[in-house]
Amino acid sequence: MKEIQIITSAHEMKNFAAECKAQRKTIGFVPTMGALHIGHISLINSSVKNCDVTVVSIFVNPTQFNNPDDLKKYPRTFDTDKAMLETTACDVIFFPSINEMYPDGLITTQLDLQGLDKVMEGEHRPGHFAGVVTIVKSLFEIVNPDVAFFGEKDFQQLAIIKYMTHAFNMPVEIMPCHTVREEDGLAFSSRNIHLTPDERKDAPLIYDTISQCRNKKLTMTVYEVKAWATNRINSSPYLKVEYIEFVNSKTLQPLNNWDECEEQRVCTAVTVSKTRLIDNTVL
Repeated sequence: MKEIQIITSAHEMKNFAAECKAQRKTIGFVPTMGALHIGHISLINSSVKNCDVTVVSIFVNPTQFNNPDDLKKYPRTFDTDKAMLETTACDVIFFPSINEMYPDGLITTQLDLQGLDKVMEGEHRPGHFAGVVTIVKSLFEIVNPDVAFFGEKDFQQLAIIKYMTHAFNMPVEIMPCHTVREEDGLAFSSRNIHLTPDERKDAPLIYDTISQCRNKKLTMTVYEVKAWATNRINSSPYLKVEYIEFVNSKTLQPLNNWDECEEQRVCTAVTVSKTRLIDNTVL
């Protein structure tokens, strides 16, 4: 089992990154909030394959939670996460405290995201993406990665991080990675552990439904497909659609007609009793 270096200080992390750069080693970076699962491991494996050194951060970021209860119940499983990372070729765990990441208090970075943050998750979780931009920008400045790896399950977050990186002229390549799913189609998520057996049994209906939208759009309007998909997911007594949106993959703006753009995606958030799951797929 591999011995992984654990760094808790931002100063020490910056020094480690500087040493890597002095040795002309490329740094791959996978930012996480812990509660790791197979989806995270796939990101780490992509980093190991593409970079000389792989850094994984574990930090539950308070500024991206608009619901204090959600922050409080978010799983913190460092020992389990460390054991899982030891089965990979990860080199460093960056595990900072809140004071290390927010030395001046919980202040968020202000950036005009050109509407990317106003729809879907942004509409239902006000302030969420300001927190995401703040922490990812800080992590990039500390870890100084050449490539950062993000899953497509959080498609809106991925688009915003791409925009933020460009807006601040940060020398980081953003590498999207496909969503990793269980055999029945449910996307791996840290939140899946909260599902009861009955809820878990119905949860794959989410991905099955949005996948079928690809064919439905051939004979139905945007609004007809949205109504069909909403009703189908809501047919489960455990599932409740928060939103389903058909969007331009680049701007994330909702579509009114299928011929508005070539690259399209369906994105959804569904509450499963008290657990909130998101998913998306290309159309």
